[in-house]
Amino acid sequence: MSNDDPKITGMKLWHLSLPVNARRDHGIGSVEHAVEIVVVRLTTEDGIVGFGEASPWVVFTGSVEATYAALDRYIRPMVIGQNLADHAAIMERAQYAVAHCTEAKAALDTALFDLRGRLTGRPVWALLGGQYRDRIPLSCSIADPYFDKDLALMARLRADGVRIIKLKTGFKDHAFDMMRLEHLRADFPEFDIRVDYNQGLHHDVAMSCVRDVASFAPTFIEQPVKAHLHDLMARLRDSIDVPLLADESIFGPEDLRRLDHIADGVSIKIMKAGGLTRAQTVARMAAAKGLSAYGGDMFEAGLAHLAGTHMIAATPEITLGCEFYQASYFLREDILATPFPVEDGKVVVPEGPGLGIDVNEDLLDKYAVRASE
Repeated sequence: MSNDDPKITGMKLWHLSLPVNARRDHGIGSVEHAVEIVVVRLTTEDGIVGFGEASPWVVFTGSVEATYAALDRYIRPMVIGQNLADHAAIMERAQYAVAHCTEAKAALDTALFDLRGRLTGRPVWALLGGQYRDRIPLSCSIADPYFDKDLALMARLRADGVRIIKLKTGFKDHAFDMMRLEHLRADFPEFDIRVDYNQGLHHDVAMSCVRDVASFAPTFIEQPVKAHLHDLMARLRDSIDVPLLADESIFGPEDLRRLDHIADGVSIKIMKAGGLTRAQTVARMAAAKGLSAYGGDMFEAGLAHLAGTHMIAATPEITLGCEFYQASYFLREDILATPFPVEDGKVVVPEGPGLGIDVNEDLLDKYAVRASE
């Protein structure tokens, strides 16, 4: 057996609870005190390791308990003893070993790519087709129910060179959303403002609310209503001049057949797509329809950010920047050995092998709720 074709002999999981520094309110739910993720470490017979992160949210993709069980009970037998060269076959088997659980599959795919990169000395972006960009504009979400706290965050973002924000709307009343938009337009005119409802609007008021928000000319308005209301999404899209993006309505490539009817673009997330390659496929299918793509994320630590960064670096079709702010602006402590790389408001694409930055396993143990191998 050649050195670049080893067997995978170990798989360890950590269920982590990571403290956060603020509350985040979205249209479909809130996050406060901590985020819960699962980290997977794959080990080859010669001791090389690769890491991946699953970042579920119970109101969006599923629970951390389901994610952990999917990896531990159902996906583990698909992985142990397999050759790393059989990456595609492993992912195909995992796809059907357990329904849904897309974030578990994203973690597995990430760990496999990290392993392959470390074994071959190549960055993950090289394994995904090559580097198209080495910097990605960073967007930070504004989602605190206490707007004064978000204003303090805006001042920090301005000082750090960040120039894109996404205002989370629909979790309080419409007047609150309009007040914040007026304030941001007046006091932070240099910022590119996007708006994201996370399904927060009731269908009875969606049309009037979206039209009001569109009058502020944000770069886009994302997922104003429930994911299944495709006809209403199409009507909203036709009623405004601002691009409408789909998020919760579009998970993987299987959903793309309806995208051109309900939106002008899509938020691409490896957690909902089920992996890096599937996320690239969503972006390319969207672009083939003439639609835009944005690099979204879940409530992630820096490990998942790295996976998304490599994917976007190798995907020209994702043109609207990325949302990988949590490691720098939301978590009290990230799990990477060195800080997630952000400079002058842009994510810097790592050049090292695999994901390019190591995980601090001491921090995995520190924040572990449970672990198994």
